[in-house]
Amino acid sequence: MNLISAIVPSNWLIPLWLVTLLVLAQLARHARWDLLANRQNLNIFLGACVVTLGLWLIKTGIKPGLNFHMLGATVLTLMFRPWFALFALALIIGAITAQSGEFNAFPANYLIMAVTPVSLSWAIFRQVDGKLPNHLFIYIFVNAFFTPALAIIAVGLVSTAFFTLAEAYPFGYLLEEYLPFYLLMGWAEAFATGMIVTLMVVYKPEWVATFDDQRYLYGK
Repeated sequence: MNLISAIVPSNWLIPLWLVTLLVLAQLARHARWDLLANRQNLNIFLGACVVTLGLWLIKTGIKPGLNFHMLGATVLTLMFRPWFALFALALIIGAITAQSGEFNAFPANYLIMAVTPVSLSWAIFRQVDGKLPNHLFIYIFVNAFFTPALAIIAVGLVSTAFFTLAEAYPFGYLLEEYLPFYLLMGWAEAFATGMIVTLMVVYKPEWVATFDDQRYLYGK
């Protein structure tokens, strides 16, 4: 989905912007910006942003605001942890917003397509990391396959609720013609994320901040 400004009720704009600015303020406070001073880290981060932006630009839609595209939020979360994942998605959504001119839709798009999937991905990772055995199969299957499917389905559910409450589209129409596609996209997101993360942890584990050779590979 990519909300357009016309869909966002005018009386929602201030609350949405306040929540978004609060998230961005927390991001600015907690992100370890010194890591980007390293040229290699910066190149990896910017490269991931460009690739994810490319995925977002490959989209299809049925009506204004009802677009479908890959998210990549779980990959970014596993690679950079939540704060830099949120920063990357802020840059991506900001670039798309600047191109489209739909500035009033930025906070809703950011909260739905960035904060929602990143928060869910990180919450699941923390639970898996703390309660399940440290094993490569568990890391890949749960964090990189199961989680991204849930993340994109969560985006579908939240966006459906948003469109319904904003009275942009009838709930019945969304339930029949919009939400079911997220169940199908869950498989695509899971497969792509699982494949990408598997390749990285095998060939470039240093690119994945949440992965540790000592914990997940050695002695297993």
